Amino acid sequence: MRNSDNLINSAVLVPIYRDSNNRLRLVCIRRSLGGIHGGELAFPGGKNEPADNSMLSTALRETQEEIGLGPDHIHILAELPPVETKTTGFRIFPFLGSIKPADWAIDQHEVAEVIDFDLETLADPAMYGEEVREYDNWPAPRLMAFYRVGDFKLWGASFRILHPLLPRILADEWRLQPFKTLS
Repeated sequence: MRNSDNLINSAVLVPIYRDSNNRLRLVCIRRSLGGIHGGELAFPGGKNEPADNSMLSTALRETQEEIGLGPDHIHILAELPPVETKTTGFRIFPFLGSIKPADWAIDQHEVAEVIDFDLETLADPAMYGEEVREYDNWPAPRLMAFYRVGDFKLWGASFRILHPLLPRILADEWRLQPFKTLS
């Protein structure tokens, strides 16, 4: 859904959890080939739909559609500042969520794979990089920062969401505990 400044509203979940060794982990997806962001690393999420009653509803719906993680496996920790894409016209509303990992039910039309990784490893300075990127719809090449995640690079809006958040997560700002179902 476009808003008054002609950006498309979308929302993502930034899913984190503590594993059995008490290490903080982050889940992201690699988008299927094709589409605007094909093959790129991202957080589960997508465009706001008319039936969504909030941007959080969008993030939760899209997360369930893309990787099969339902709202009963997610505890929202924080609504994060919106991020705008540089070239594709999206305003992304990110939500940090503590999750109970599940057997992923991947929508193969949208997601090639789920990638789960240790946040302390990601915080290692060797995982940070920069490179000049150039695209046809950009007026000039740009220096882009990224994190190395295995054989992939997490960059763009996903990097801009995670970069200021990473030290806060590692400082245990939210006192993240293993997920407990509320009942």
